[in-house]
Parts: sequence; C-alpha cells; structure tokens
Amino acid sequence: MPNPTDIGGYPRLMGYVFLALAIIGEVIATTFLKFTSGERSVWWAYPIVGVGYAAAFWMLSLTLARGVPLGIAYALWAGIGVVLVAIISWRVFGESLTWLQLVGMGLVIAGAVLLELGAQHPSD
Repeated sequence: MPNPTDIGGYPRLMGYVFLALAIIGEVIATTFLKFTSGERSVWWAYPIVGVGYAAAFWMLSLTLARGVPLGIAYALWAGIGVVLVAIISWRVFGESLTWLQLVGMGLVIAGAVLLELGAQHPSD
C-alpha cells in the first residue's frame, strides 16, 4: 500500500520535502540560540530552540525513511543550514560576512550539490 505522504508515488521526492522542513527547523532553532545567551537572554527563546531542534530531527528521520541516503541528507542539511545561519546572522544580528566567508559558503553549496549529483539512487 502506498504511503499517503508520498508525492505522486515518489517517496524520495517527499523525502526531500521533509529534508527542507528539517533544514528550516534547524535554522530557526539555531538562530534563536542567539536569544538564549548573554546578558539579554529571554525565556521564550528556549522553547523555540527545543521545538525547532526536535522538529528538525523528526523531519530528518522522515527524510531517511523515504529513502534519501544518510550521507546526502546530512550533507545537504548541514551545508544549507550553515549557509542560511551565516546569512541570517549577518542580516539580523550584524555579524561580519567577508568575501572569504562567501567563497567558503559557495564551496559548501558546491560540495553538497556534487555529493547529490554523484550519488547512485536505486529506482523509486
């Protein structure tokens, strides 16, 4: 019996949807860590961090259950998450973002894309 959460009979496609949700949850949780530290710590950031990370790992497990290989899922999750958090930190918190860091972010993205392109996927 097909899984009702698959898209058009393609479980791996739904796996990538879950991966996108995992990345969003992780980026939100990591961003809100900034509000849990220092002298201006706020109580309401703690549940956001906890729920964000819990949702991220739950979505990552659903990603793997839909057949996305662990190495690919983790590379995309970590790489995209690092890039998004760096951009958010620059825009929202005024943290530095140098040209060298931008080159590094490009290399992270290129590496994740090459891992995905080089992966051998069994037929869905």
